[in-house]
Amino acid sequence: MPLDAVCLQAVVAELSPLAAGSRIEKIQQPARDQVVLLLRGSRRLLLSAGGGQPRLHLTELLRDNPAQPPMFCMLLRKYLSGGIIEKIEQIPLERVVNIHISAADELGERRRFSLILEAFPRRANLILADKDGRILDCLRRIDFEMNPDRQVLPGLFYRFPAAPDKVDPFTVEREMFSRLAAVAGEDMPADKWLVDTFNGISPLVAREIAFRACGAVDASALRTAETLWAAFSVWRDTVNANNFTPVMLKRSGAPMDFTYLPVCQYGSAAAAEEYGSFSALLDDFYAKREQADRVKQKGQDLLKTANNAAARLRRKITMQEKELLDSKDRDKWRIYGELITANLYRMERGMSRLTAQNYYDPACKDIDIPLDIRLSPQENAAKYFKKYTKAKTAEKYLTEQLTRAGAELEYLESVLQELAQAESEQDFNDIRAELTDGGYLRAKGGGKKQPFQRPSKPREFRSSAGLPIFVGRSNRQNDRLTTRTAEKWDLWFHTQKIHGSHVILSTSGGQPDAQSIAEAASLAAYFSQAQSSTKVPVDFTQVKFVKKPAAAKPGMVIYTNYQTVLADPNEELVKHLLVK
Repeated sequence: MPLDAVCLQAVVAELSPLAAGSRIEKIQQPARDQVVLLLRGSRRLLLSAGGGQPRLHLTELLRDNPAQPPMFCMLLRKYLSGGIIEKIEQIPLERVVNIHISAADELGERRRFSLILEAFPRRANLILADKDGRILDCLRRIDFEMNPDRQVLPGLFYRFPAAPDKVDPFTVEREMFSRLAAVAGEDMPADKWLVDTFNGISPLVAREIAFRACGAVDASALRTAETLWAAFSVWRDTVNANNFTPVMLKRSGAPMDFTYLPVCQYGSAAAAEEYGSFSALLDDFYAKREQADRVKQKGQDLLKTANNAAARLRRKITMQEKELLDSKDRDKWRIYGELITANLYRMERGMSRLTAQNYYDPACKDIDIPLDIRLSPQENAAKYFKKYTKAKTAEKYLTEQLTRAGAELEYLESVLQELAQAESEQDFNDIRAELTDGGYLRAKGGGKKQPFQRPSKPREFRSSAGLPIFVGRSNRQNDRLTTRTAEKWDLWFHTQKIHGSHVILSTSGGQPDAQSIAEAASLAAYFSQAQSSTKVPVDFTQVKFVKKPAAAKPGMVIYTNYQTVLADPNEELVKHLLVK
């Protein structure tokens, strides 16, 4: 669910004592709609104004920054660097959070600012205002044409969004509750009535209140008003007491929703997992969504390039396969030419067809041979012999071209797999450079010096026995990891006939234990196209048996003397192995 007003209240209640009095050491803007405040004590406060996932919380995830900070980030650094967070407060029952910050200006005088997060889905925003409420700047500027009723522009005074025309659930009395239910009528489901009538109640919480009241989420609000009031009162008392429980709902092991109270409505259809904090809950819930968004935003042009190139190759392969199939039937052209030559004495210029006995057929049946009326008999024979020779030559070259095209298509599919699992700015830079070197993208900048980019490093894990495990992030990094970094006695892992990362289990010349081998194989399965499978064949061998063919595409190798194990790409195992 989106972060509703009450869930946001729970997050703010958790953050306030942790962030109050903290000094802002650094300010980063890793994405277009994300700002990270690095607080003293190595804590990171994330403010996200993304349309589908607005929120704020402390985060443990490391996010890479662009080479050039955006203008809004530079503005925040100008006013807020070195500032102190005085308090974090929420507008009651609204998805608006105001972070009050005091910071020294150029003259050393303390000034107060407000960093305001409007966490509304589809219209989230992050606004910096001075102590008088005058807007200094914002992530999304809203002019008169976009919203005639409320503009958000530098120089204007900040106004809170208009409150929805709903009832405050924390002031309603029992009699008014019953009257509102009576107005709804018997056909109005209880959960829909709660959402439409009261402010701050999300559909998930409304269904839970209705379920606790009458054992069904679609029961009539009017008929169940008494029991519904009892469940509604319990929910209200829980919120008033700030008695919140961070709960993640999972289906088939994948996050599907989250909330601030235990949920019973799904029964065995979904598992509820409690977290120690809302920050940890939101980090886990949005981790994969953020990765997908990064791919969509930063890798959109790379995805388009790779997909278009792969589509062209598939069309080319289809046409070449058809041509190759036609060339297999070339003997008939030779037979036509020889039969014409054998029957020259019977032929004249201008004939459109020759009917002759086919002495290549065991039954010696007659055969009709089409002729070009513009050509002489000798020229018709030469034409068929030429067609036969061309088809014979085409078979050789088409076979070679199909082999090359198949290898290139396999390479592009591996690039698409890399893009699907790319996590950082460096990952996309590596893939972009790889496609540029391969001629799929034009080099940017016209030869100008590119901004410095931190060198990319492989993913690093550690087995239960303490052995380092390295996982390549891109084809070029796979090459470096396997052919340069790894020692010849280390173990190399890769999914069998499935695109995936190269995985190296560093053995330091010793014999690795079976558990370390199983864990490295599981990582190879997880970082591959078979991530969602349960039993994935993974080949492994010593690095000295892995060779890169001459002129092969990045990441393409051949290997011998290997063994195969069935691995389970279990996400919990990956989390367990991750080096913090």
